[in-house]
Amino acid sequence: MIGIGFGTWAWGNKLIWGYNSARDDSLLAKTFIKATEGGLSIVDTADSYGTGNLQGRSEILIGKFIQQMSKKERNKLIVATKLAPFPWRQGRKSIKKAFLNSQNRLQGNLDRVQLHWSTARYAPWQETQLLDGLGDLFECGSVKEIGLSNIGPDRLMFLHKRLDERRIPIKSIQTQFSLLVTPTKKEKDLQKLSLELGIELLAYSPLALGILAINPDINYAPSTFIRRNLFKQILPKTKLIRKALFDIAKKRGSSQSAVALNWCRAHGRIPLPGIRTPKQALEANQALRWKMTQEEKKYLDELRKLCSISMPNNPFQSS
Repeated sequence: MIGIGFGTWAWGNKLIWGYNSARDDSLLAKTFIKATEGGLSIVDTADSYGTGNLQGRSEILIGKFIQQMSKKERNKLIVATKLAPFPWRQGRKSIKKAFLNSQNRLQGNLDRVQLHWSTARYAPWQETQLLDGLGDLFECGSVKEIGLSNIGPDRLMFLHKRLDERRIPIKSIQTQFSLLVTPTKKEKDLQKLSLELGIELLAYSPLALGILAINPDINYAPSTFIRRNLFKQILPKTKLIRKALFDIAKKRGSSQSAVALNWCRAHGRIPLPGIRTPKQALEANQALRWKMTQEEKKYLDELRKLCSISMPNNPFQSS
């Protein structure tokens, strides 16, 4: 059975998520406990998470929370971070410094390191240097697993070949995937190729920034300017899909977000919903207790094709 993880983009992000340390940190600690005790097995972060001087805040909080776990509980958890290919990170050795900084913020709790996005479109030499640096970390035993993010099937073929020459496996790839992401041939090709290569597919933003978790009869307006504007454009046009999720959730005795997450699982993806409250963690945990039927999946697939609105494409996504 495909598991579920959780994302921590909001942990430290003021601009999009309205993070406030004094208000949120104790709540996030409770959320972390609820998520991990309930069986969410991957915690995903990034060294770029956090606004301005709070960059890296997500990693700091996770490192702090893990220190409160027993060794047995910690061993059930996969801690994954993403290292950004910032312009100043040049050369294969530059990734080691970034890795050590993340490892320090996470207090040594780091199982998987992922390249946050591909620079193939604007600096292909940088991507191969950083990938080689990740390979070095794997070969010397500094990190157990390597992953990729925001890449398509074409780029995967190239990067896989480069690592495979050193007999270094790619553990996972994460891309944006939800009922509000328009299905494409590239998406199907990536899934097929990942299956052939034995690579896990992770789905970030599986609830479309929270849109798919909103009751179809509610017109919700987020507190931050960016999300509020996005919801204003998208939310009214998603009522049909949200109504379908609500109906299945009612039938299942589960949450609307749990249905959206199980739809991702039915497509072979490990969803990484962003969570900020114990209630959201509980709703994600609910999805682990049941499996979507083929009929439910097919029904939602058809609605996805009919949806007249899609989430904005990630500018960092490569083909």
